[in-house]
Amino acid sequence: MMTNVLVAHANDVDKAAFYRKTYIHVALSILAFIGVESVMLKMVPDQLIFAMFAQRYIWLLIIGVFWLASVLATKWSLSQSRSTQYFGLGFYIILEAVIFLPLIKIATLYAGPNVIFQAAMLTIAMFAGISLVAFTSKRDFSFLRNVIIIGGFISLGLIAGGMLFGFNLGLWFSVGMVILASATILYQTSILKNAYSTNQYVGASLQLFASIMLLFWYILSILMSRRS
Repeated sequence: MMTNVLVAHANDVDKAAFYRKTYIHVALSILAFIGVESVMLKMVPDQLIFAMFAQRYIWLLIIGVFWLASVLATKWSLSQSRSTQYFGLGFYIILEAVIFLPLIKIATLYAGPNVIFQAAMLTIAMFAGISLVAFTSKRDFSFLRNVIIIGGFISLGLIAGGMLFGFNLGLWFSVGMVILASATILYQTSILKNAYSTNQYVGASLQLFASIMLLFWYILSILMSRRS
């Protein structure tokens, strides 16, 4: 059985081990995503990838299924069973690879592979900077929780409205989503010690990985809009 000692109540050695394992798993998740995405881009026909964007109702359904599946993956990643935790993380990585297929394909064809690399580097730099602020600042970032929840519901409403009624959300929406993703990373990093036990580093890494991918999506979208 796994222990349920909060990181905040653990000794310094266990705290350090938790943070080390969490960020190692974040890095491995990113590498796994790159590998799975590369395989999918080679194996999945272009017609099927473009079909995901061609019909807005299909894309809305895909996002709905993705949201429900991500909730399930998050639940698995926080299980008491280590194998279930890894199953949840692996399942979520595959989900992200599927949802990113159209964006990566379009970016490669119309903006060039360099834009993907630039977006990845910007995402990593922003994540590192935000994490540094969260770990070194003595400020309480718990107030961001309500901001993130409200912003999340508003963004989901706008995305659904855009798909149903066919209007483009534009550049400023992507900028707003970058800010929301950054705030989420800041909040999640600041509460790691109070939200997880020392054995829940897989679940913690999934949450951070999800926010990094959200940040990457909209940074890539912004860079692509500048190339068009």
